[in-house]
Amino acid sequence: MSKRNSQEAKREARERLKAERDKQAKRDKIRRQLTVGGSVLAILAIAGGIGFAIANNSGGGGDSTDWSAARDIVDNGAPATDDTDADAENAANYPTEAPANTSGDDSLTVQVGDPDAANTVTLYEDPRCPVCATFEQTMGETFKQGIEDGSYKVEFVFGTFLDNNFPGDGSKNAVSALGAALNVSPEAFLGFHEALYSADWHPNERTDGFTDEYLIEIGDTVPELKDNQDFQDAITNSTYATWAVQMGDKFNADPEVEGTPAVKINGQLIETPYTPESLDAALAAASQG
Repeated sequence: MSKRNSQEAKREARERLKAERDKQAKRDKIRRQLTVGGSVLAILAIAGGIGFAIANNSGGGGDSTDWSAARDIVDNGAPATDDTDADAENAANYPTEAPANTSGDDSLTVQVGDPDAANTVTLYEDPRCPVCATFEQTMGETFKQGIEDGSYKVEFVFGTFLDNNFPGDGSKNAVSALGAALNVSPEAFLGFHEALYSADWHPNERTDGFTDEYLIEIGDTVPELKDNQDFQDAITNSTYATWAVQMGDKFNADPEVEGTPAVKINGQLIETPYTPESLDAALAAASQG
């Protein structure tokens, strides 16, 4: 799927962040106005139409991350607050450390396989992308085999641009969960990545399917992540939210990659291979070059 023009995407992202902050400020203001002794019905009556949004934002069945705060931390080192409408002490303050098993100066390189392998295959994917799901279901075993036999190492770069196209923040939340799996081990990451794109678990991209609960449910299908409290806590506590935002920025910064899935071999963009034979041909051409 195609990513939008970078300038348009940046403008829309700024507008979306402002709208999210305004909504959050209104929610915080209403919370302060509600009395502790009020009944549930009274609260709903006061809160009116934003009751559902408050429940979602507090983790009542969706994504518990305040993504506007995570963006502020990446951009400014701290979440933005408006003391007139929101208490500074209540602002989300997510960690900024990257998951274990990352590399690079910015800790945004996710590379699996023999570091001395002659070739590097770089995959560009968005978790919500349905074409990426088809791609992984078709080529995932081939990439896994290439990693295992040392033919190449695989680097993953994750976009989150589909969150601009459809409701919710499922792409960012899924990237954050991928970081939580990577923090456990590369094997856990690969297993979770495979399950996430599988026909059994990949949700419709038009729905905000990658909730905290659903991502934990996916994790329970991976031996290294089943009932893994560290993995689950990292999702519900948004431990790798800022890392997910930065990963999306890395994807957007590549001028050659215009959509997902995209594939590079040794830094050169190739036609996306949908058969093992086409991948082998591309690897052979890269070796000759």
